[in-house]
Amino acid sequence: MLRGLWRLTWLEIKIFVREPLGVFGTVGVPVLLFLVVSRLLGNRAPRATAGAPGVVADLPVVIAMIVAVGAVLSLVAIMAIYREGGILKRLRATPLRPHTILTAHVLVKLLFSALTLTAMALAGRRLYPAGVDAPWLSFAAAVLFSTACILSLGFVIASVVPTARFAQPLGAMILYPMLGLSGLFVPIEALPPAAQLVARALPLTYAVSLQRGIWRGESWASHAGEVLVLALVFGACVGLSARVFRWE
Repeated sequence: MLRGLWRLTWLEIKIFVREPLGVFGTVGVPVLLFLVVSRLLGNRAPRATAGAPGVVADLPVVIAMIVAVGAVLSLVAIMAIYREGGILKRLRATPLRPHTILTAHVLVKLLFSALTLTAMALAGRRLYPAGVDAPWLSFAAAVLFSTACILSLGFVIASVVPTARFAQPLGAMILYPMLGLSGLFVPIEALPPAAQLVARALPLTYAVSLQRGIWRGESWASHAGEVLVLALVFGACVGLSARVFRWE
């Protein structure tokens, strides 16, 4: 199984890099957005460990969440195209299992998410004053963990979405409202009571809280609750997607 997973992952990487615009959109656009918004809002961002509120202070979290949501939409679209084009039907004749196929695509998304974070870190060295120790490694681990858990939502959508035409719109209808209620742009406490209840039931809320806390220098132990919730969401979504996965 591991050999099949590696070969399928490598094949998907080669297919992806054959589309330069796709690579630029996945890696280049978030980094450019990070640089442009940082310049517009101020050349120097606040200290990462200060916990100061503000768009610039949370900008890495905003970009990371955009990358994660983009990865999910891409996963949903690719699986729908493969299903509609009969590729999944042909893969069914191989020893590959549904979770192996999904895992290969997730590994590709995580790889390019890591490349995006690396580019952001290199670019961010020019935006942060000397002596500021931005916790990039710990933040990168939080982002990749959160992205993997958010991608599990994409597992479920990708397993059942019927056609490529409706794949991304359906994914966007599900994910973008979650992003708006996650506390990323508006504090959850400022939302109406009903919206607060919805927000606290969304996995993206816990992903934002985890990434924001790690970026501001807090320990992983202080966010054990968020880690547990995201891990439970991942397990539940993977199990559900394995049961409802459609080959055609």
